[in-house]
Amino acid sequence: MEFDTAPLGAWLARHVPGFHGPFTLDRLSGGQSNPTYRIRAASGDLVLRRKPDGKLLPSAHAVDREYRVIGALQAAGLPAPRVHGYCDDPGVLPTPFFVMEFVEGRIFFDPRLPGLPREERGALFDAMNDTLARLHSLDPAAIGLGDYGRPGNYMARQIERWTKQYRASETGRIEAMERLIAWLPERLAAADDPAVSVVHGDCRMDNLVFHPTEPRVVAVLDWELSTLGSPLADFAYNAMAWRIPPGLFRGLAGSDLAALGIPAEEDYVAAYCRRTGRAGFPALDFYVAFNLFRLAAIMQGIARRVLDGTAAGEDAEANGKLARPIAELGWEQAQRAA
Repeated sequence: MEFDTAPLGAWLARHVPGFHGPFTLDRLSGGQSNPTYRIRAASGDLVLRRKPDGKLLPSAHAVDREYRVIGALQAAGLPAPRVHGYCDDPGVLPTPFFVMEFVEGRIFFDPRLPGLPREERGALFDAMNDTLARLHSLDPAAIGLGDYGRPGNYMARQIERWTKQYRASETGRIEAMERLIAWLPERLAAADDPAVSVVHGDCRMDNLVFHPTEPRVVAVLDWELSTLGSPLADFAYNAMAWRIPPGLFRGLAGSDLAALGIPAEEDYVAAYCRRTGRAGFPALDFYVAFNLFRLAAIMQGIARRVLDGTAAGEDAEANGKLARPIAELGWEQAQRAA
């Protein structure tokens, strides 16, 4: 980030109790959307998350919404970082940003959890399952988020939104996406569930911070896609790792789960249903197909940002190329649900 850091230092001194410099900014790896930085200060470390530079897709990169939802959920007892402030003054930084506490812990990008003891893997998956069930059990109105999203027709609006986002970033025809765009609206009856909760929107294992030594979640990160919506769609996004090959995108398909100590898909789904009081999840195939469609649209957006020169992640180009194979996997799941 090439800018005068003095205004940021003054802002931090006003908004973060006990803050004092000197400080440095180090870019954190892993993110594909909103650039994220570790602030290393004499008074302790913080995290800054900002909008990227350049022309952006409509409604994307909403760091103001992230700031709001993280603060509300942290106050409600969900493991989330404490936020210190939001700023949209270009005199401080060129793009809007917010600052939150830095949470020490472990982040796992490979859900097979290589290098860990077999008995710990199952406990980590159970902690992830419990955290998502806790999120979906919160009453949005009771925690000040009753107006955080539009009520009703969540799935129809999501299909429409991601179709538009895909079209806005399209760089070439992907036949599987065309089929999904036609198929998903025709199968909306499969998503006829009245439940509404705060949904994370991107709840993969690598968006969780686990305790440094214990199998428990200490922070849920990356709330950019959060809103009020279907907890079933949100959980299916988390559970679709069981349908994705490890060589495609952080998946488990084809792995010897029993040998690894990782729960089978049906056991993981059953644990979530038990925690949320559901009898079962008969429409899982539909929701997985939808989430793969949405993930392909996100990857297509990354591909467009690579071409536009605004991509945030160092592996953005590789991820952008995943849109086609992820869409093709999504169409395979759709055929299972037909």
